[in-house]
Amino acid sequence: MNRSSISLGRILGIPIGVDYSWFLIFALLTWSLATSYFPVEFANWPVAQYWIVGAVTVILMFGSVLLHELGHSVVALRYKIPVRNITLFIFGGVAQIAAEPPSAMSEFWIAIAGPIVSFGLALIFGLLQTMLGALAPLLAVAKYLAYINGALGLFNLIPGFPLDGGRVFRAIIWGITHNLRKATLIAGNVGRLIAFIFILVGVWQIFTGNFGNGLWIAFIGWFLESAASSQIQQQTIHDLLAGHHVADAMRRDYTWILPDTTLEQLIDKHILGGGRRSLVVKQADQVVGLLTLHNVKAIPSTAWSSTSAAQVMIPMEKMKWIRPEADLVDALGEMDRDGVNQLPVMLGDQIQGILGRDDVINFLRTMSEFRRPQHSHSK
Repeated sequence: MNRSSISLGRILGIPIGVDYSWFLIFALLTWSLATSYFPVEFANWPVAQYWIVGAVTVILMFGSVLLHELGHSVVALRYKIPVRNITLFIFGGVAQIAAEPPSAMSEFWIAIAGPIVSFGLALIFGLLQTMLGALAPLLAVAKYLAYINGALGLFNLIPGFPLDGGRVFRAIIWGITHNLRKATLIAGNVGRLIAFIFILVGVWQIFTGNFGNGLWIAFIGWFLESAASSQIQQQTIHDLLAGHHVADAMRRDYTWILPDTTLEQLIDKHILGGGRRSLVVKQADQVVGLLTLHNVKAIPSTAWSSTSAAQVMIPMEKMKWIRPEADLVDALGEMDRDGVNQLPVMLGDQIQGILGRDDVINFLRTMSEFRRPQHSHSK
């Protein structure tokens, strides 16, 4: 869970968190329900009741969003794809699935699972309305949740990547063409087109007097455009890295330390003094572990002088590593799946170097710079 979110625990082993932006949308939606929606639908309630029912409704609405994301996650787990976390935020929720689905069929079922859950919840809350006619507050909650879950399911089926409908669309294109790259680029550009339509509709509403709704629709369009562009950029990077191996980009001048080196010593000499973000821990010329900035930051500064590298390092038996002949694209996938920023490169029991995300970025930059002169020397 990142620093901008609050952990709520785990469900099915998946970390669940709430982004700080959620509190803004919680307050706005509660205010809207308590002062506009419920007073119109259910007159003559005490003011406090409107606010209590509004707050409960918003909490249950985000509970529905969480179930929507768990729908994606459960199917992903069935296909052996790790789910890094689920975060609720201002636009609803997102499940961070750690790798691309292995097939078009798996992509289809992972994507469609969320809307199926939402439509199922809409049906359940719709049926509950017939049982709660005499209990006005509960009827109000059920009525709104039936509507909002149906709307959530329909909205997510819009074929704008990376919405669920866009991923379903990508799965269909992938299944037809048998080409994930082509399917991603087509779905991503369709997603950008739909995002621009949202922005135009939002701007039009702003200029015709519906400022609040227009601003919100334009904001959603901007968010979708950014997400679709990010997916296209990610695919472009994968294309550039295709055919290249870990050995092409890894850093061979890694720094190693002894297990009894104190954190204070290594911070002064290697992190502050040398700018290193990871250190290999060796004993008798054998790799025994890896120490990262994350490991160091977990220890209070008052304990740095009395804590050794061996006490906080990732031991060899738990260390994630990769072979030098592995594809760079696969290496990035390993980093995403395991949530790490660098991987030791091992050949047998001997370390060959370190591959970090920044090394991949530098490799891409070098390739770009190397290609420029070729155009200028064309005859």
